[in-house]
Amino acid sequence: MTDLTNLGVAAIRDGVKNGDFTAREVAEAFNANVAAASALNAFIVTTPEKALEAADAVDADRAAGKDLGSMAGVPIGMKDLFATKGVQTTAASHILQGFTPQYESTVSSNLWAAGAGMLGKLNLDQFAMGSSNETSYFGNVTSPWRRPDGSNTPMSPGGSSGGSSTAVSARLAPAATGTDTGGSIRQPAAFTGITGVKPTYGRCSRWGVVAFASSLDQAGPMAHDVRDCAIMLGAMAGFDPKDSTSLDLPVPDWEAALNSDLKGKKVGIPKEYRMDGTDPEILQSWDNGIAWLKDAGAEIVDISLPHTKYALPAYYIIAPAEASSNLARYDGVRYGLRDLPDGAGLQEMYAETRAAGFGDEVKRRVLIGTYVLSAGFYDAYYNQAQKIRTLVAQDFEKAWEHCDVILAPTTPSASFGLGEKSDDPLGMYLNDVFAVPASLAGLPAMSVPCGVNSEGLPLGLQIVGKAFDEQGVMNAGLAIEERAGFTAKPEKWW
Repeated sequence: MTDLTNLGVAAIRDGVKNGDFTAREVAEAFNANVAAASALNAFIVTTPEKALEAADAVDADRAAGKDLGSMAGVPIGMKDLFATKGVQTTAASHILQGFTPQYESTVSSNLWAAGAGMLGKLNLDQFAMGSSNETSYFGNVTSPWRRPDGSNTPMSPGGSSGGSSTAVSARLAPAATGTDTGGSIRQPAAFTGITGVKPTYGRCSRWGVVAFASSLDQAGPMAHDVRDCAIMLGAMAGFDPKDSTSLDLPVPDWEAALNSDLKGKKVGIPKEYRMDGTDPEILQSWDNGIAWLKDAGAEIVDISLPHTKYALPAYYIIAPAEASSNLARYDGVRYGLRDLPDGAGLQEMYAETRAAGFGDEVKRRVLIGTYVLSAGFYDAYYNQAQKIRTLVAQDFEKAWEHCDVILAPTTPSASFGLGEKSDDPLGMYLNDVFAVPASLAGLPAMSVPCGVNSEGLPLGLQIVGKAFDEQGVMNAGLAIEERAGFTAKPEKWW
């Protein structure tokens, strides 16, 4: 039999439906891979029994002749930012260690209803704050990829969804959930040679997802290819009255409408994304992508997104400001960690709990956010950043007059070694320079693997689309996928 762990979402779903193998056989195969990969540290908690329970339910439904869901028989990894009833949910932070929700997030509920099972809760940067998966209280996630120079330097899987990207790339899961605030699905996908989609803001419910920056956070799928992402996004998305920002729109059948023929479509190439210091191999991959989309029938047009250079500074004001507000709830009173020294008063308990519970990067962003929201600086920083956000969104609106989708690099470099940028917060923040503008504008965007660099590390290309046009984004992604012919896999060392 084919190694079941090399199969993606579509192949597993169809194989289970056709009786080629059982859902239990699939779950057992992935459970075994997860158990053997502790060196990657991709999971905070493993739940093999949950995967088997869901698989047995799918097998029973098939035997009874019932219709199977779109994710039937597919075990997945769940980023530990989604509340899972009865299973610890920590956001990779000490302050939530041991917290076990009594409710289920909407996105995870939708996936279970579609027939998916849970292999475990995936590691991430603490509270989704980071671009390298080095800020987790539960330790770094290590990418399954290595430089082929024999140095064996542990590589970053990207962040914040580094556990998700590693799990999919290393064949520990056929797919995983991610969240993207300023690139946290797309950048890890690019670093590990997988596909990731950030849908339009509001397409997937935020209810039951631990909040970082509420006006930016958006859940999305991470999988091996475009089709698998289309299937999984269809299961995740949908209107949710419990989320006031949820889009009350029907969920299209993205998989059925996938089409890599781009005749009549225009692809915009933003001149501002050719930035100084960008890796020449990244720029070469971008040129390759342009040629591939041209080959698919698209017309290539030059466009301008003039406020691009201000997007990253604006993001690093808006996101920490929202984080400082959202994270105020972690005070040691209601749930999670409580650090209460003998004889301490309430204020001291707050301070001790937050000092012990939050990591350095979380503290850094809370401090920045509190500063820019303070009375003397609110207008100078936060209000100005919101104005820039509006200008960035207007840049995209003007661009849509000339093109249907935009092609750009996902990241300014390939993956880097763990520790190589940990003492350089600004250098780390620059990882998101190409991803942040689409996040500020709430637009759908995805990363598709397009090859490897001279060090043998994966590179990704990013497609950004109009609001609600995930289909256009995924169709362009499919055109690149077909022409790039990316089949590289990490060599197993773990």
